[in-house]
Amino acid sequence: MLLFQFEGVAERWLSDDAWTNFRQWARHPDVDAVIGDLEAHGSLGPGLSWYRANIPSQAFVDPPLELPPVQAPTMAVWSSGDFALTEEQMTGSRQYVSGTWRYQRVEGPGHWLQLEAPEEVNRLLIDFLPA
Repeated sequence: MLLFQFEGVAERWLSDDAWTNFRQWARHPDVDAVIGDLEAHGSLGPGLSWYRANIPSQAFVDPPLELPPVQAPTMAVWSSGDFALTEEQMTGSRQYVSGTWRYQRVEGPGHWLQLEAPEEVNRLLIDFLPA
């Protein structure tokens, strides 16, 4: 995420050499379709801006931002194959939630859990969301 803070640099690094770095970093199951969309719509920069807006670059060197706790009921879903987020990071998110908290571990799929195991994700959501 630190790389994403550098506007222009991140875009160039991810897209150079026929998107080689993006392909290796993202490990997305539909990477060619994603790259096609990014190219067709020029949406790599706006996509990276999401990270820039949520975690300002100074947060990497200054003390962490103090944000109010999440008060809404929260379900955290983590997969054992996630390359970008550890289980400890996911379960540690509990400290930022004052509402009810539920943690679900899914075995197998990677970071793109909603694409790799949509039935399981949908089942968990339907079970979690109020009727």
